[in-house]
Amino acid sequence: MSTRVPAVTSQVIAIRPGRPLAGAVTVDGSKNAALPLIAAAAALLRPVRLDNVPASSDVQTLLDLLRQAGWNTAHPVGDSRTVLVLPGEAAPKANGLDEDASSIRASYYLVPALIALCGRAGLPWPGGCRIGDRGMEQHFKVYEAFGDRVRVDDRGYAVEAGKAVPGPVSLALPFRSRGATIAAVLRAVVAGAPLRLGQPNLSPEVLCVLDALTAVGYAYRAGERVLTLAPPSSVSGDAPVWKVPGDKIEAGTLACAVAATGGTARIEGVHGSDIGPLIAALNRMGIPTAEETEALAVHGRDTQPTGRPLRAMATLAPNGLDADFEPPLLGLALGFPGTHLFSDPINPGRHSNLIPQLARMGGEITELSSTECRFTGPQRLTGAGVEATDIRTGSALMVAGLTARGVTTLGGVDQIRRGHADLPGKLLALGADICEVTP
Repeated sequence: MSTRVPAVTSQVIAIRPGRPLAGAVTVDGSKNAALPLIAAAAALLRPVRLDNVPASSDVQTLLDLLRQAGWNTAHPVGDSRTVLVLPGEAAPKANGLDEDASSIRASYYLVPALIALCGRAGLPWPGGCRIGDRGMEQHFKVYEAFGDRVRVDDRGYAVEAGKAVPGPVSLALPFRSRGATIAAVLRAVVAGAPLRLGQPNLSPEVLCVLDALTAVGYAYRAGERVLTLAPPSSVSGDAPVWKVPGDKIEAGTLACAVAATGGTARIEGVHGSDIGPLIAALNRMGIPTAEETEALAVHGRDTQPTGRPLRAMATLAPNGLDADFEPPLLGLALGFPGTHLFSDPINPGRHSNLIPQLARMGGEITELSSTECRFTGPQRLTGAGVEATDIRTGSALMVAGLTARGVTTLGGVDQIRRGHADLPGKLLALGADICEVTP
């Protein structure tokens, strides 16, 4: 088997069990944080420099959409991880983004920026991972609270700026939607209005946008019940420099892979506090895992399985388990004793993507509902041909393939690249027997 991941586009990832993973690797910038930061930079209508931008395809698609809509983006010479976002001089384009914008969910982040540039935004219904219905209703309530007019049809939706709402804009979300929270924050930026948002999402991806805005004079207070945002009293002429945080989901996936093989490794470039719930889950399973300075240390060779059942319950609550941690954690838990329960009410249908693929490898998992599943470990998997139907299903199947008997061939590589520019390469750097091949 090849020991090098080719640079050319391939169709299948081949994975074979080998020695325990070991060493150190640095994660890329977070896709889930980069997307709203790029949209926030566009909404300011001023030059912004973004550092540590990942090369995942969803991020590149959003940058392409910005250029289509009238912004300029550029990389400094020799620095592909830095992006300059600049207001364009050409006539703005509020529509015509249908084909590309429908390929990712994050296209909805562009609505406030398009309103700032054009006074209106017209977009197709968002696409991305096929993991159940994730509606736009809460986004539309946000825009209506700002006095905007919303129209929808089978093809997509349009938001047109209305008369400015006098005074602070106040609304409460029925649940802690990350997308709707970002929409409210960016719409407040465009309106130049104070915001009071009830039941906000306070994930690291939201907080990094709020922290970035403080660099241009905004002030915020984030509590579990209420988020407030106040505009700056004056605008600085300096171009702000924002940094995309390290990808906590990539770090968690790599940690699960290391633990699955009984390896020991240091995963660098991530805030340990961002992955506290995953660390707690690994320790509960008997895998010594600790937060270090801007890193995560996994000591899988010292694992002593506890046999305690794992209850992996994804939640939007502050400091809860991010839903994107759940699939790779499930792939790991299959090999550990206990009867484990996994729940993801945020993405109904994600289990129906993953469970049939694991069943091809011999996994025995009971799907209790569209959001819950249960299984008893340890289970011994066998390599098979499987498909990454979405980003996180792909990462879970990589974790499972590292311990399955024989070769696992994983299709759907383009799905994985939507969230990770080179996850196989990072596993290879830790000693995994993995390569990309053209079948």
